[in-house]
Amino acid sequence: MIALRDSYGQALADLGRKHPDVVVLTADLAGATKTSVFQKEFPDRHFNVGIAEANMISLAAGMAESGLVPFVSSFAMFAAGRGWEQIRNSIGYPHLNVKIAATHGGISVGEDGASHQCCEDFALMRVIPGMSVLCPCDDREARAAVEAAYAHPGPVYLRFSRAAAPDVHKDGYTLTIGKGEILRDGSDVALVATGLMVSRALEAAERLQAQGIQARVLNFCTIKPLDEALLLQAAQDCRAVVTCEEHSVLGGLGEAVTGYLSSVCPVPVARVGVQDVFGTSGKADALMDAYGLTAEHIAQEALRVLKH
Repeated sequence: MIALRDSYGQALADLGRKHPDVVVLTADLAGATKTSVFQKEFPDRHFNVGIAEANMISLAAGMAESGLVPFVSSFAMFAAGRGWEQIRNSIGYPHLNVKIAATHGGISVGEDGASHQCCEDFALMRVIPGMSVLCPCDDREARAAVEAAYAHPGPVYLRFSRAAAPDVHKDGYTLTIGKGEILRDGSDVALVATGLMVSRALEAAERLQAQGIQARVLNFCTIKPLDEALLLQAAQDCRAVVTCEEHSVLGGLGEAVTGYLSSVCPVPVARVGVQDVFGTSGKADALMDAYGLTAEHIAQEALRVLKH
């Protein structure tokens, strides 16, 4: 069980050893975002701009124009929220090679409460033309996502959790931006998950099997661009789809999936995620339970949507 912000910090240091053009910017949160790991090894390539997220994005844009590959790091609420206008106009519009690496996304931020629990970042980043949006589910995928983001020309948004995640992948796993994967096959219902919800979707599939329901589990680390071919095949093979994300049901993976399938292969879809509400303060696991981000709730929604 490794917190994916820790995975990010280690992956940044590994990347820095191989690529001297990598630079890292933080808004006074090097310790919390784990960019301090990179800072200790490469102090001349790590820049703390203070609590000035919008300025940090603009600095990164200038560095990208100079041939560097900036990784911009803050909490998801501040990276995607406070820096949105600069991300749109200074990075998205000119399609610059900047990687926005946001930690502390979703309800699992826990005790910091609603002001810091960003459940809107997928929506904010998806709507920017040319922006790729990634949300890894475990340590190996988080490290692979950093490598893939560096190799990808253009802007990338990555979300890393504060909470620890169980291993899903084995050593040697590689990630291709825009490609999902089948973690478990089945023909009754497709569970399409991202981030911390992937392990919960796998657990839900076990619960459903005990009731005679065969669930296919798909991991969509890349929320944009969506792996439409993999999704279409699942919709054709299965009788229903359930999306699973630690994000608002508005604007995230669920809407990306329903938006695509409604035009090519309409099937019943249920969306498991944070409803149209703000979070609250509490332990991460307790909040995941309270907001229905559990294997039990995924299984219940699968049974409900299959009745359609």
